[in-house]
Amino acid sequence: MSDSTEAVSKRNAEVVRRYLRVFETKEVAEFQELVAEDVLVHGAGIHGQGRHYPEGAVLTPGLSDCRVQVDDLFSAGDRVTVAFTLTYTHDRSGRDLTMTGVKSYRLREGRIVEFWGETDLYGLLRQAGLVPEQIPPL
Repeated sequence: MSDSTEAVSKRNAEVVRRYLRVFETKEVAEFQELVAEDVLVHGAGIHGQGRHYPEGAVLTPGLSDCRVQVDDLFSAGDRVTVAFTLTYTHDRSGRDLTMTGVKSYRLREGRIVEFWGETDLYGLLRQAGLVPEQIPPL
């Protein structure tokens, strides 16, 4: 890897870390600098376009006090992949709920232009008591 490619990889990793911090701060205005307006979003059955997708994820009602733990991060050129754990406070019960996920980001000129990923939404809903502990057999 050349120095310039290493520098790009390092810068892109920092952009993604800043992006993830917005889940803690809820300062979605920071996305203007970090995420392209026409970002492509893939995951959870959605193939959409627009910054409103990640903004909506940050501002999920009923969950507050998000803490982000980066479990693993790999950056190479214009790609960054992150495994993470989000811990939220469930507003109704006051309990902590965790959700794990993996996302892969593509960046251009220091901004996220596309990402793919999945999170364990079922696990989060199970902890909140909104779905059964086990899926009954058919």
